[in-house]
Amino acid sequence: MTRWRAWAEGELDGIRAAGRWRRPRTFDAWGPVGRIDGRPVVSFASNDYLGLTTHSAVIAAAHEALDRWGSGSGAARLIVGSRPGHDALEQALAEWKETDAAVLFPTGFAANLGVLSTMAGPDTLVLSDELNHASIIDGCRLARAEVTVFPHRDVEHVAKVLREHNGPALVVTDTVFSMDGDVAPIDDLVAVCADNDALLIVDEAHAVLGPEPAYDGVDVVRVSTLSKTLGALGGFAAASQPIVDLLVNRARSYIFTTASTPADVAAATAALTVVRSTEGDALQARLRANIDRIRPGHPSPVIPVVLGDERDAVAASSALFERGLLVPAIRPPTVAPGTSRLRLALSAAHTPEQLDDLVAGLDACVPRWRD
Repeated sequence: MTRWRAWAEGELDGIRAAGRWRRPRTFDAWGPVGRIDGRPVVSFASNDYLGLTTHSAVIAAAHEALDRWGSGSGAARLIVGSRPGHDALEQALAEWKETDAAVLFPTGFAANLGVLSTMAGPDTLVLSDELNHASIIDGCRLARAEVTVFPHRDVEHVAKVLREHNGPALVVTDTVFSMDGDVAPIDDLVAVCADNDALLIVDEAHAVLGPEPAYDGVDVVRVSTLSKTLGALGGFAAASQPIVDLLVNRARSYIFTTASTPADVAAATAALTVVRSTEGDALQARLRANIDRIRPGHPSPVIPVVLGDERDAVAASSALFERGLLVPAIRPPTVAPGTSRLRLALSAAHTPEQLDDLVAGLDACVPRWRD
């Protein structure tokens, strides 16, 4: 056995010994309904919050783009990778987010890497919420900036650090946090950043139901994904024209990667049209009602059921799977030790009957899940 193969085997042995071995599960599905290893399953794990991955207009737009431009873009955007659809989607995203401009990235992860490594540098202080997504954490590392991780949602701590700092600074936060489903105090962060001339970067990937704050008086970069609310694939940043132009010229995860496929771009554009229509309003209302069926008043479709012990979370997830309900167990290193949980992700595509089955399954497998 070679040195590196032996090293990899040793690392894997450690993962197995810790009970944290994972592998992909193939889900043969249409929307939330499908099969895993031949077994029928309803998924409560997808980020397809409005059910647009199977919307007829979204699928038709992808087919049309595939027929017109082929399967791939063939190059980075600054070479010959741009198609008319990329420009049209960027314009539509900027209008949606009420910014001067927007720029597409191949994924939401790549968008955070590109934005943070461009906007921050060795002379910049970055303040990052302790529960921010991994892509934000990695983007801060790439920036090689001074990073202060502030306690979750602690605006007073942010304000204190900014008041005591003399150089350029930026604050970065998820809008809706991906493992807890709670919401950042965006209005307060806007005020603090405006008072201290700090840039605000917000990751709105999970903010399908908002919030939609006013960003008056502050420079802001609104980062998001095309793969959740819009049911396609890709990421984007929306901001002032100078910031977007700077990203186009400096963001390595934009410059040195192949452009998004025409089909993905067309699907996202069609999905955005749906979201901004009366049909989109109805889908969001249905999603809101589905959330209230499970946890009334919760601000997002990400609902955690915190069990604490990893073994309890895995056992509960397995018991639910036996009932045909796919609810993943989330455990370290994704969440902190002692906070292992079930992560429910609800969609407008879930039917009342499926939600009834979920409630019955949780009552049977996790008796204190409502606590």
